[in-house]
Amino acid sequence: MNVLGLVTSCAGAAMVVGSFLVSYMPKPKDRVKVVFITMLISMGSENFILAFSREPILWRISQVIGWILVPVMGANLEVILRSSIPVELQGRVYACRNTLQFFTRPIGLFLGGFMVDSLCEPFMEAHSNSAMLASLFGNGKGSGAAMMTLILGLVGSAWCLLRKRIIFRGCG
Repeated sequence: MNVLGLVTSCAGAAMVVGSFLVSYMPKPKDRVKVVFITMLISMGSENFILAFSREPILWRISQVIGWILVPVMGANLEVILRSSIPVELQGRVYACRNTLQFFTRPIGLFLGGFMVDSLCEPFMEAHSNSAMLASLFGNGKGSGAAMMTLILGLVGSAWCLLRKRIIFRGCG
C-alpha cells in the first residue's frame, strides 16, 4: 500500500509543479498544437514506462513525466474554449463537456477493469510460456494489467498523432 501512495503522490506533486510551470510559460503561438503534444507526451511516456517496468521508482518517474504537462494542456484547452465560445453559451457548453467528460470516467474504469480481468490477464496466463510476452510484461499477476497499459498508451498516442495530422494538415 505504501508503494501505491508514493506513486500516486508523485502524480499529485507533478501536477502542482506543472501548475507553476504553466504560470510562467510564454503564450504559445498555437494552443491546439500544445494540447496535442502535451497529451502525446503525457499518455505515451507514462503508459509505456508503466507497461514495461516492474520497479516502483520507475512508476514514480512515469507519474511525474505523465502528469507534469497535464496543467499545461488543461490551461491551453481552457483558453481555447473560453476564447472561441460566446460568453452567453459557455455555461451550456461547459455543462455538456463536463457531463460527457465525467460520466465516461466510471465507464472507462469499469471497462478497464473488465478488460484486464477478463481479457488481458487470461491472455497472458494462456501464453505464459511465451518468452517475448514474458520479457515485455512479466509473468503472473499484473502482467495483463501491464499489457492493458501498453494498449492504452498505443491507442492514446495513435489518437493524438492522427488528430494532430488531421488538424495540422494545411498548416505550414
